Amino acid sequence: MKILVLKETAAHEGRVSITPETIKKLVDQGHEVLIEKDAGKSSGIADNLYTAAGAKISKDATKDIAKVDLVTVVSFDSMDQVKGIKEGTVFVGLMKPYQNTKLLKDLAKKKVTALALELIPRISRAQAMDVLSSQSNLAGYKAVVDSAAEYGRALPMMMTAAGTIPPARVLVLGAGVAGLQAIATAKRMGAVVSAFDVRPAVKEQVESLGASFVEVEADESGDSGGGYAKEMSDDYKRRQSEKLAEVIKNQDIVVTTALIPGKPAPILITANMVKSMKEGSIIYDLAVENGGNCELAEFDKMVMKHGVKIIGHANVPSRIGFDASQVFGRNIFNLLKIMVNSNAELDVNFDDEIIKGCCLTHDGAIVHPNFL
Repeated sequence: MKILVLKETAAHEGRVSITPETIKKLVDQGHEVLIEKDAGKSSGIADNLYTAAGAKISKDATKDIAKVDLVTVVSFDSMDQVKGIKEGTVFVGLMKPYQNTKLLKDLAKKKVTALALELIPRISRAQAMDVLSSQSNLAGYKAVVDSAAEYGRALPMMMTAAGTIPPARVLVLGAGVAGLQAIATAKRMGAVVSAFDVRPAVKEQVESLGASFVEVEADESGDSGGGYAKEMSDDYKRRQSEKLAEVIKNQDIVVTTALIPGKPAPILITANMVKSMKEGSIIYDLAVENGGNCELAEFDKMVMKHGVKIIGHANVPSRIGFDASQVFGRNIFNLLKIMVNSNAELDVNFDDEIIKGCCLTHDGAIVHPNFL
C-alpha cells in the first residue's frame, strides 16, 4: 500500500498525523510512505528523521496524491488538501463532520472513502485507535500545567519557617478523558481537587483519583452511552447552575471540558459566576472551540474578566505537538491494521463495526447515517 502523509493547513494546527516511529513500523510491514515536505516541522520533527525511518519526502503533494492508496491528515479543513486525489483513495483524519457538511458532499463527489477518526466507536476493540481519547488525555494535562503557569500562587500546600501556604483549590467540570487527566495532574501537583459531571457513574472514577465529586440532586442521568454525555433537561440545568454557583466562588482554578457530540458546548459558568470568583482565579476552557463552557471565554484568547483570567487557547493538543503527534500516529497505525491484508494491500472491510462507525463517504455518496 502507498501512503501519503499531508502537511497540515488548518489554522492553529501544530501536529502531524504520522511520526517517524510509526513510519518505521509501516515500512517494516511492506508499505511505501510519502510525507509532504516539512509536514513535521511544527511538531519539532525534521524531514531527515522521516527519511531515516524509511519514508520518502514529497515535494509536490498535489501530484503524488494521485499515486497513493491512502492519505492521512490530522485536520481536514479544505478541498485544497485533496486536490488531485484519485477515485477510491482512502482519506483518514479528523473530518469535523458536523461543521464540514459542505466538504463532505465535495469528498463524496470525488468518490473518496473518508474515515473520520472522531467517529471511531468507543468500544474496547477500538481503544487503541481512539484519537479523541489520546488527544483529550494530553489536553487535560496541558490545561492544568498552563493554568498553574498563569496562576500567581503555588498549587501545593507548602510548609515554611515563615508559615504554611494553603493548597490551591481546583475544580474540573466534565470527567471524561480530558477531565480525568486534569484531575490526576492537579492532584500530582498538590492541589485540592473536586469535579463535576452530569453522569453519576463517573463518581467512582473521580474519587479513585483522590478528588471529591460535586453532586446535583436529581433523578436524571446525563449518560448517553458510548462514553458521551447528553443534553440535560431545563430543570436539571437550573439545579446544576445553583450548585456550581455555590462551589465555583471558592475555587482558584476551574478547568472545563464538557462537550456534547454534534452540539455546541453547554454553558456551565455564567458571567455572574465569574464575577463571584476570587480575584486572580483562573478559568481554562477546553471546550472553547465548540462555543465554550464559560460564557465569557473567547476563542484563542486569554482575557481578564472581573479579575479572573479566562484562557481559551485554540487546539490545546497542538500546544504539546510532539507527544500529541506520536500518539495520533499510533492510533492511525492501529486503525490500518484492520484495513490491510497479509500482503500489505489495502483491503477495507465495510462490514466491520469500526469502519462502519467512522466511514463518512464511499463510492460517491455520504454513507454515515448521522449525515445522510
